[in-house]
Amino acid sequence: MAQALPETEGPRSKRALILTAAIDRFGQDGYEHTKWAEVADQVGIGQTALYHYFESKAHCLLTIMSLELDRSLEKFREATAAAPGAREALEAAIAAAYDVTPREVSQMRILQSHMDLLATPRPSEKEEAERQRSRELVRQIESEWTALLQRGIKAKEFPKRDPHAIATVVLAMIVSVWRWYRPGGRMTLDEVRELITGACLRVVGP
Repeated sequence: MAQALPETEGPRSKRALILTAAIDRFGQDGYEHTKWAEVADQVGIGQTALYHYFESKAHCLLTIMSLELDRSLEKFREATAAAPGAREALEAAIAAAYDVTPREVSQMRILQSHMDLLATPRPSEKEEAERQRSRELVRQIESEWTALLQRGIKAKEFPKRDPHAIATVVLAMIVSVWRWYRPGGRMTLDEVRELITGACLRVVGP
């Protein structure tokens, strides 16, 4: 199972703390309005120490994005693995998408707010590596949702339609929530899940 914030450089690594602080700051103030030094201050290290782990604020952002995509993919796989049918798997996948912590909500909001970064090659090797990793994870996520719908069409649980097109619409509805949802806001995640599940099932068909 993938960890959202792995420590990959030994027990004394500050990498996980930096990522956590960056998620908090980017999620609260926005990436553009967050100064790199503010992340260092929250972790309790000097700004130059950040560059031991991330060569730029953009490198940190792209890392957060790839980690979130990896987490989402693993959640999908776990949720759908034991489902007896495609409809049950679809409902389980949607439910899993909203079974998240407040910090994971911030991660997803950050991801959705900066998806445009994945369209253009990055100037540095490390930034580009995270961009390419994110693009591959997006491809895998779309592929697995498409396969789920194909499974339902083949079993005649869903009407015969273009599975990739329907998967794209379903995913768009699920992830659009993170642009407006806020913990403690006017809707709970359970209410969001119920709303989006109904909408997705109507799109997929009886």
